[in-house]
This record gives sequence, C-alpha cells and structure tokens, in this order.
Amino acid sequence: MSQYPNRVRYEYEMDPETRLRYSHGVWGGINPQGEIEISFYLESDKLPPYSERLIAPDGSFGEESAPFSEEERVITRHIHSRVIMNYHTARAMLEWLEDKIAAIEAEAGASALSFDDTGFHHQ
Repeated sequence: MSQYPNRVRYEYEMDPETRLRYSHGVWGGINPQGEIEISFYLESDKLPPYSERLIAPDGSFGEESAPFSEEERVITRHIHSRVIMNYHTARAMLEWLEDKIAAIEAEAGASALSFDDTGFHHQ
C-alpha cells in the first residue's frame, strides 16, 4: 500500500469580497523580505477640483467649464489591488502568463496582433 494518495483535488471557492477589476498596468518591486509586491492600477484623467456653469439672465445654463492647464496633463493611477507573492509563486505565474499569451497569439495569428508604446492592440 502506497503512503501517498493517487491524486490531489483542488476545489475553488470565491471570497465574498472578490471583485473583477480591469488593469492598465502594474507598479511594484521586491520588498525587504524578498517577496514580489505588485500593485495593479487603472489610469484616468484627473478630475478637476470643481466645475462651473454660468447662468444666463433668462435662467438657462451656459456651457460647463473646469480649470485645467494646457501645459500639463495629469493622469491618476488608481491602485485597486495589491498582491504579494514569493519567488515560487511568481515563477508559476510567469509560466502561466506565457502559456496564455502563446495561446492568444496562436489563435489570433501573428498578423492580427500589434504592439506599440501604449500596449497591446488587436487590429
């Protein structure tokens, strides 16, 4: 009789706080404990501190305006999720991502994909 089982089953359970999030990118690095910290973010133009509408003498609303600088564009990176992982988990995640990317490239064909400075785009 073997001292090990014939198989191991992994059953998945969703935490009630789990939320689907879209990510434009990641920011992070290696923490003092040697683990990898990843902060996923979503980018958007920064909201103005206020906006105003002029009101005409007849009580109608005019165009809405907000203060902004023509010389500087401010983009907010809203960090919505942080993940900390050890080396072994990071390696497994890298291999998993490479497999998924290879599957996308094989399915779409090289001519259907393009890459530029802003990221990944389907043509």
